[in-house]
Amino acid sequence: MTGNGFAIDRRLVLRGGALLASSLVIGCYLGPEAKGGEAGRFKPNAFLAIGPDGSIVLSLPKTEMGQSVYTTMAMLVAEELEVEPSRIKVELPPGDPDRFSPVSQETGGSTSVREAWVPLRQAAADARAALIEAAARRWRVPARECKAQEAAVVHIPGGLKIGFGDLVADAAAAPVPSRTPLKPASTFRVIGRPVSRLDAQAKVEGQALYGIDVTVQGMLVGALAQSSTIGGRLATVDEASALKVQGVRQVVRLPDAVAVIADHYWAARKGLDALAATWTPGQHGSLDQAAIVADIVQAGSKPGARATDTGDVDTAMRSSGTRLEAVYDQPFLAHAAMEPGNCVVHVRKDGCDIWTGTQIPGSARAQAAKVLAMPLEKVTLHNQLLGGAFGRRLEADMILRTIEVARHVPAPVKLIWSREEDIQHDLYRPYYQDRMAAVLDRDGKPAALMHRITGASIMARLYPEDYKDTDADAIDGAAEILYKVPNHRVEWVRQDSPVPTSWWRGVGGLRSAFAVESFVDEMAAAARIDPVEYRRSLVQDPRALAVLDLAAAKAGWDRPVPQGHGRGVALINLWDTYIAMVAEVEAKDDAEPRVTRVVAAVDCGQPINPAGIRAQVESGVIFALSGILFGEITIAEGGVQQSNYHDVRVLRMNEAPAIETFIVENHEKPGGMGEPPAAAVGPAVVNAIYAATGRRIRSLPVVKSSGA
Repeated sequence: MTGNGFAIDRRLVLRGGALLASSLVIGCYLGPEAKGGEAGRFKPNAFLAIGPDGSIVLSLPKTEMGQSVYTTMAMLVAEELEVEPSRIKVELPPGDPDRFSPVSQETGGSTSVREAWVPLRQAAADARAALIEAAARRWRVPARECKAQEAAVVHIPGGLKIGFGDLVADAAAAPVPSRTPLKPASTFRVIGRPVSRLDAQAKVEGQALYGIDVTVQGMLVGALAQSSTIGGRLATVDEASALKVQGVRQVVRLPDAVAVIADHYWAARKGLDALAATWTPGQHGSLDQAAIVADIVQAGSKPGARATDTGDVDTAMRSSGTRLEAVYDQPFLAHAAMEPGNCVVHVRKDGCDIWTGTQIPGSARAQAAKVLAMPLEKVTLHNQLLGGAFGRRLEADMILRTIEVARHVPAPVKLIWSREEDIQHDLYRPYYQDRMAAVLDRDGKPAALMHRITGASIMARLYPEDYKDTDADAIDGAAEILYKVPNHRVEWVRQDSPVPTSWWRGVGGLRSAFAVESFVDEMAAAARIDPVEYRRSLVQDPRALAVLDLAAAKAGWDRPVPQGHGRGVALINLWDTYIAMVAEVEAKDDAEPRVTRVVAAVDCGQPINPAGIRAQVESGVIFALSGILFGEITIAEGGVQQSNYHDVRVLRMNEAPAIETFIVENHEKPGGMGEPPAAAVGPAVVNAIYAATGRRIRSLPVVKSSGA
């Protein structure tokens, strides 16, 4: 929207400058009007529908937010159906968890492929078997003589062929086979082959619809302002001035927020400016960063709940040997996704419709129904593509806030968070502190390792029934490590603050990787052993050793680097994926450290789409580098100090390193890929800075700690 009131459509701009992509244009949104035409379709299960025209529709159990499940899951189905992935149309999950059981509709924790790997293929295999049996009955031949091929069934001896669409009625009239044997990996034609993203062309040309693009007949648009302090309340507004702005319809006041409702966003935004809202600070008005950190430091100085306690740690820590201690601090972080908060809600007496992009369609719909005091079946959620999320939309707060406003509006209303509202009213990655201590034996290997983690508990807030003294997420990657340590203790200390916290790409595993892999490097330095050789001496898992050796070889670990440059390594096994990363850094005293190259060796089990894996590595590295190098949310006078991309700095093109990805080929069960790359790159970078400068970075962000 421009200052003179003329709308600029993002999709029109994209179409005007779009490059033609080679992949199929896929419609990404099927609204209420597109749900007809069910008659005559073959729907063997919750995931698939095949039409009389031969169309194949996959109802995704997971939400597409840039991680490419749209393509990856289509590939799983295509493999078992014996079709090309481009033939499959994809629908986003509607918020019906029972329909897709046992696959959760929640998209997070790098679980999508791990959960869908068997159920989606099984659904497609059963559909394939049903179509083959239908053809065999029609031809009166044994089903074993038939096979699926290019969206058709062929009778091998007789050369007969019939398309899937012509078999729909016959297949639907008979019982659907179950537990059809899945194809062995040796016969895969689609899985393991690089496939271009099926949604790429629609996104490049601006045809893809995100939550912020949704329009509904009669819809009004709202601009939102929320308390400038945590827990603050709305004090005064100049409603009369806001209503004088052309296009403004009404002002909706809430205890801790206010929204201006208008014909379009520019009017709503101008009305919000004219409103001149003021706030009372509330009980946290004097909260500041120093006090929050001081509480964490104090809490972490005392023993916590034991998550891991093997051997006799206390005795081993008193033994003779080299003793090391280190404390690692990681700050609050915002998600700062490209698509800011938005939601469209229409509250009626007979029900409620919600249009948004969410990672939790089932849970969000249930929470909405509860707030509205409506039966679940009266609430419909129309899920959309997400323009990034990184865990932010694993919460329903944006939907619930929009419902609060929409209850007062006699029309559908789209509520939009400005960039400032999005960043200053986020649910942040918690501030964490890790205290590490070790005693090294005469060979330089750890005889004992102590690790105490202190921070806010996301699990205790969201899943109190599952919180048993320790936060399972926060200790992930610390309670179990790749390295052989005879005496090992991990403790958890819960220290919450008023700052709202939630999931952030990797959360506990990412935090653990930074502390553990940084400290392993410190132990290697104390032992005067090369960091790669040190890890090799402590690791027994052959898959971990394989990626470590591969990354080191591809990075040229043994080759010298120029003065002022350094290489660092990190090795993780998280989310069922093994990754070794080598980072090369240019670090000089008079400039910010610059990451010039990242080499990743990945063993994520059976590779489904190598192109997607490489994209996940590249996106994870870039995303994490933004946080590692620059990212920090700080609190002053009860509120968040940062507000937009000028102070929530994102890595720019000219700052991005060359990224090389090498994929280990095997047929193990797939691991996650959304978070492991983000977890591995941080410690590799700080270890590289040490190699270049001899300076340890134990507190993030790097740029702040380095003093550049």
